[in-house]
Amino acid sequence: MKINLDVNIEKDGIQHHVGYIEGNAPEDARFYYAKEYLKKADARPVSISLPLQEETFSAAQTRCFFEGLLPEGFTRRSVAHYIHADEGDYITILESLGKECLGAIRIGDVNESAGDEDYEKLSIERVTALAREGATKSAQLVTKAHLSLTGASGKVGLYYDQENNDWYLPKGAAPSTHIVKQSHIRLEGIVINEQLAIRTAAHMGIEVPESFIINVGKSEDEDVLYATKRFDRIFKDEAEKITGMTRPYRLHQEDFAQALGIRSTKKYETEKEDYFRQMFDLLRKYSANPIEDQKKLWNIVIFDYLIGNTDNHLKNYSLLYDEHLKGIRLAPAYDILSTCVYPDSTRDMAFYIGNECSLDDITRDSFRAAASEIGLGTRFALKCFDEQCQKFTHALETAVRELSDLGFERAEIIGKTILKNGGIKNIS
Repeated sequence: MKINLDVNIEKDGIQHHVGYIEGNAPEDARFYYAKEYLKKADARPVSISLPLQEETFSAAQTRCFFEGLLPEGFTRRSVAHYIHADEGDYITILESLGKECLGAIRIGDVNESAGDEDYEKLSIERVTALAREGATKSAQLVTKAHLSLTGASGKVGLYYDQENNDWYLPKGAAPSTHIVKQSHIRLEGIVINEQLAIRTAAHMGIEVPESFIINVGKSEDEDVLYATKRFDRIFKDEAEKITGMTRPYRLHQEDFAQALGIRSTKKYETEKEDYFRQMFDLLRKYSANPIEDQKKLWNIVIFDYLIGNTDNHLKNYSLLYDEHLKGIRLAPAYDILSTCVYPDSTRDMAFYIGNECSLDDITRDSFRAAASEIGLGTRFALKCFDEQCQKFTHALETAVRELSDLGFERAEIIGKTILKNGGIKNIS
């Protein structure tokens, strides 16, 4: 197969052609920047791991970043089946889904966008089907709309008209405004779990995206969807309209695995490779406000520990660029939930805290050791740790009450399980 894909990035609401992916097979596909793009005074790289250069990047470097734009797990398998591609053929899947990715990257002809954008209003029946048919229905939607969202759970990017409470399916190159997830068939109450975690984090002063639960029935798993407002989309007064809807600007983002040049398959630290230190090194070198962002990341990781989130892998932390592709900041915390409420979930965190990985072995002393390894002042780091621990139970109980008042009674059971099984149980 002959591979020739255009790579574009949005800046100030305008798509710019940046380069190409070429090769004869997915295994040897390589990215390089277009000469015309490199000549621009305001050219910016698509990733920290792919700096501006004339030389072509290796197949491994190319795959690390671009495969990181794709869905994983069941959704990826379903999409591959629908388009008659091999699940391992990331290039064909990227070509099919790459018109709307996380961040500001777009795969395809930059000139397509002008006449290739539309929003299709979804009936309540289709929204209900999305809730009740889960990942299968989301895979159908992402394939139809050419949407590529990372992660293993069933999710789809939709456009939300808040004023009229209407949902739209973006088509072609039209940007979405929200990421909508379905309940996971194997994990009971996961939608309530994630909203509980996000609300708890917010009450502790951690920056999180706006989110809410869509209830199309009786608050049971098959009746609810989890909607998160995309922090990589913003509205501007001068934005154009698509089918009467204001077109949001795309903000570029990349997760820490992409920025570090680590494949998605290695997003969990199974042997100590200093992932935690590497994350902080990125912020020190590239953040527009490294001091503030290091504190934010430190507090997010403490929170993951306290709530028992062992799915805190490298792809669940991201860097967010401004609309001019100049400033880089740590993105808000996202994809947070308490995995410890599920008996079959691993008790190992996604990366080492000090010399410990198991949720049951990590203590305040583990965070003391981690602070030394990553270059944070011990006194400052432990002060943050103690403050987060002191806030946690009250914040959790507040979030439980909020969800219970909305009719989600399971929140109380999840809250009690978190206190029993999360890292907070280790704090005396």
